[in-house]
Amino acid sequence: MGNCQKILLIFWTRYPDTQQTLSSWYDEVVGTNWQTPNKIKHQYKSDSVVGKNRVVFNIAGNKYRLIVAIAYQFGAIYMKFVGTHQEYDKVDVL
Repeated sequence: MGNCQKILLIFWTRYPDTQQTLSSWYDEVVGTNWQTPNKIKHQYKSDSVVGKNRVVFNIAGNKYRLIVAIAYQFGAIYMKFVGTHQEYDKVDVL
């Protein structure tokens, strides 16, 4: 997960209402080795699996978004974006 935890800490310091959700998300995925997008959808039903092995997670009642890329063959997760819903609307998910 690299410096993901540091980035999330900085983010939830700025947006305290995300701390519980992001902290729980991090704790859950740190030991997870998703093999397929279906495994993610089974665990996180309201989130979106999009192209290029990317997943969009809804954070804090969908006020915020977290985008990660997953290298299924290596079990690696790369954080691509975390921000408000408004900021998310301005980024290219892929």
